[in-house]
Amino acid sequence: MSDSPAPLWRALVASEPSRPFVTSYDDLGDRVELSRATLDNWVSKTSNMLVDGFGTQPGDRIAVALPVHWQSLAWALSAWSVGAAVVLDGDGVAPGTEVAVADEGRLDAALDGGAEEVVGTSLDSLGMPMREVPPMVTDYTVEVRGHGDHFPAYRVSAEEPALESNGRTFTGAELVTAGRERARAWELGEDDRLAIVVPSDAPLSGLGEDLSVLMAAVVSGVPLVVTPAPSEGERERFLKRLGAERVTVLFGEGLDEDLPFRRVG
Repeated sequence: MSDSPAPLWRALVASEPSRPFVTSYDDLGDRVELSRATLDNWVSKTSNMLVDGFGTQPGDRIAVALPVHWQSLAWALSAWSVGAAVVLDGDGVAPGTEVAVADEGRLDAALDGGAEEVVGTSLDSLGMPMREVPPMVTDYTVEVRGHGDHFPAYRVSAEEPALESNGRTFTGAELVTAGRERARAWELGEDDRLAIVVPSDAPLSGLGEDLSVLMAAVVSGVPLVVTPAPSEGERERFLKRLGAERVTVLFGEGLDEDLPFRRVG
């Protein structure tokens, strides 16, 4: 079972709950930091919402039409915790899933995709509700708060599908292997911090079609810093941000080659 994403996540949380796992910046510079325990609280609440609210079962498919963001990480980890497969479809929403979660820009596509349950989220840094909630849509940040803070991950075979992405299906074991290979190739260690520099609307597949960047963080315990690339004239501010976050490793595209961080990709 240790070769499945969910048990590895639970072991990581148990080993050092207060250690940061993800820090997110938006285009306005607003910052949100979540420790392993805090993110796991969202994972547990989301898992309970899926099971108790939507009747999600092992083998179900959950479309995650969200950008690279702490909430999309929570949704991926929650899907794996309940034995469901994450489904990624670029900027769209794969049809025929049991549950689809989308931000406001992708919500129409989610509604058109035929999911049995559609969940919308504002992605607000303070967890504020959506401005408008269409019929047949559940507002994530409102609904999830009423669910339990603890969820023991289901025992699911590592050989079961855990991700559908770019026309491929990956098992849980394959995701873990890909994460370990990334962590090894990038020489990630306990003292590293990995910055993921992507546009604020980049889909979750920006972490690799196999989500190996996320899994590399899970298997190595390296904290993530998710931030947009600097706009024109903002380079020094961007460097100060990465310095304040003690970033050592940089993952992203379209960045200056002379940035004083170890580049990976």
